[in-house]
Amino acid sequence: MTTTRRSFGALASGAALAALVPATAASASPHYRRGRLLAHDSFRHGLGQWAAELENGGTVTASRGVLDIDVPAGATVWFRRKLEGPYVIEYTATPVSAGGVNDRVSDLNNFWNAVDVRSPEDLFATPRGGALAEYDYLKTYYVGYGANTNTTTRLRRYVGEAGVRPLIHDYTEPLLTANEPNRVRIVSDGSTVQWWNNGRLVFDYSDPEPYTSGHFAFRTTWSHFRITDFQVWRLLNRP
Repeated sequence: MTTTRRSFGALASGAALAALVPATAASASPHYRRGRLLAHDSFRHGLGQWAAELENGGTVTASRGVLDIDVPAGATVWFRRKLEGPYVIEYTATPVSAGGVNDRVSDLNNFWNAVDVRSPEDLFATPRGGALAEYDYLKTYYVGYGANTNTTTRLRRYVGEAGVRPLIHDYTEPLLTANEPNRVRIVSDGSTVQWWNNGRLVFDYSDPEPYTSGHFAFRTTWSHFRITDFQVWRLLNRP
């Protein structure tokens, strides 16, 4: 069953309005407690924890504390370790605009809790080449923040079917600002799915049939990002 942008519009409108209210002091931080550190990368020792899938070349490097993704087309950079919820992912991503050929400010995107239905026990057993359509066979959550040349910010819930990318929320803001850091926080807590940026709750989705484990990835297309401070924490009960 194909789910269209319009079919979710009425259901999402209330949540969309709530999520787009500027963060107040009370809402600027998520009401979660972090437990032990499950995984991290200081980006000083290469790409050993990552697997890059590039549509048309480009460079992905990890050194001196920075994961640098500089690509002319689609790119997905997977964290090799499978994650089991509840957890919270944190990282900082800065869209580079300094005159480079790929310095288009667009597409700070993520997959998380991703499983490929063609090889559900091993995400990497199925080859993919970086083009977005190749990821339709995932069951995953997907955020496209500042996508479509920095005009849209969307949450999707992929269901593992070709051509089907169900849209949960579709916003025209918030968007990316050139050379400004985005401190992202992703919450996977059972049916609770959240994506935060710079203390603002952008997406807050309650999934009746949640994806609770799988792989995380940075996803972008024709852009240049510098990513730092990647951490994954066990999520404790809310206070």
